[in-house]
Amino acid sequence: MASEMWQTIRAERLALAEDLAGLTPEQWATTTLCEQWTVHDVVAHLVSAAKMTPPKFIGNFLAAGFNFDRFAAGQVRKEGAGGPAATLAALRANADRTSAPPGPKDTWLGENLVHGEDIRRVLGIVRSYPVEAVKQVITFYQGSEPIIHGKSRLAGLQLRATDTPFTVGTGDLVEGPVVSLMMAAAGRRAALDELSGPGVETLRGR
Repeated sequence: MASEMWQTIRAERLALAEDLAGLTPEQWATTTLCEQWTVHDVVAHLVSAAKMTPPKFIGNFLAAGFNFDRFAAGQVRKEGAGGPAATLAALRANADRTSAPPGPKDTWLGENLVHGEDIRRVLGIVRSYPVEAVKQVITFYQGSEPIIHGKSRLAGLQLRATDTPFTVGTGDLVEGPVVSLMMAAAGRRAALDELSGPGVETLRGR
């Protein structure tokens, strides 16, 4: 249900804010698994997504020349302009929001889980994510092409979790922890070393 999904997103926003309280300036400037962005940049991106509405998205996307990377970078600059403390406060303040750009709502669940892990991995922070939500994100990516390119990345592959009952797709096997499968589905190469099976090399090449 949509209400349950938004409750999960709210919990993830607040959990991330808690995990990032007290970071040093050097930690805020650390490059994340989302390689073009620092920790501060990713949090600013999450704030931007939380505050976005379809009309606002369309207007800003048009202003960016329909270039998604330019649009996203502009939003990061805007939401991060006040510095890390202000951006973190904004993440908390907008945790309850259920607005979003146009598109499938599962996108925003994936944004919060994957970007949370993008940050935590480079900072050495471990989180136990809600397993059913992780499964939902993987299944969504397996059938969705825009932005994440999950459908083409996972084509001809079967993903199987080793730490919870979960299998999706058909073809060469890729198996490992369910969070690692999610990160690999989102294109994070750092997760591939945590996976095994004949399909892993196919993923490396995509």
